[in-house]
Amino acid sequence: MRVTPLTGTLGADVTGLDVAALDAAAFADLRAALLRHGVLAIRDQSLTPAAQLAFVRRFGDIHFHPHVHGLPEQPEVMEILKTETDRDNFGSGWHTDQMFLEAPAAFTCLYGLEIPPAGGDTLFACLRNGYRTLSPAMQRLAGGLRSLNRSVAAQMAGRNASAAATFGSMRAKDAPADEKLAEHPVVRRHPETGEPTLYIGLHTVGLAGLSEAEARPLIQFWMDHLTRPENTCRLRWQPGTLAIWDNRSVLHNAMNDYQGQRRRMHRITVVGGPTEAYAQAA
Repeated sequence: MRVTPLTGTLGADVTGLDVAALDAAAFADLRAALLRHGVLAIRDQSLTPAAQLAFVRRFGDIHFHPHVHGLPEQPEVMEILKTETDRDNFGSGWHTDQMFLEAPAAFTCLYGLEIPPAGGDTLFACLRNGYRTLSPAMQRLAGGLRSLNRSVAAQMAGRNASAAATFGSMRAKDAPADEKLAEHPVVRRHPETGEPTLYIGLHTVGLAGLSEAEARPLIQFWMDHLTRPENTCRLRWQPGTLAIWDNRSVLHNAMNDYQGQRRRMHRITVVGGPTEAYAQAA
């Protein structure tokens, strides 16, 4: 197994392994690399949905998306599809998966099946470095706040937008009418590494105890700070690329720059746990 960093901040390419045939030691090395780099692009894989699922189960229990159906023959696997006639894509905008739930996703695994000749890359941003590069005063301010988060489907429903604008040709479920806001610490402790992360994304619609006028500039500043070029990496897909990322330490953003082209992926998400605030030094 060869791990080659994509940037000095996050991300790595992985070559020289078959994820369907990893022994315990090789899997432990791969998992350690994932925690270190935040996102791994594992090249040249050939996986059925069942084989992808067997690999992802080694990371934990499988999460079922509340708004999109899985494959009929493999419901744990969600097909991410944009056809030649779809205008919008799924997964655009900087976010971390299932932040609108009290227990957001831990890991996401995405497998490239049909990739446009150009475009359709995925961008990633580092939540750990985002926190580290804040001023001490801003770290203290963020550390005392909690975010309020709502799914994109619920946000669109509030604007009377159609599901097609969010899910396109994908197999959407009816959005729950009673979806509650999920509350998380703005500075989250990573449950495995113990590191602080600036845990903000597209799903964040407010800050507990602050008015919208007070919260919005802070959220926008943090998002701009997280997504500075030097805090990001770009994954260029190929058929057979299997990417896995740690939702507790990175944001991602699927580029919608391939109009008239088809892009098809298989996604599996791993259940995470409740979020915990990072205990800052006094």
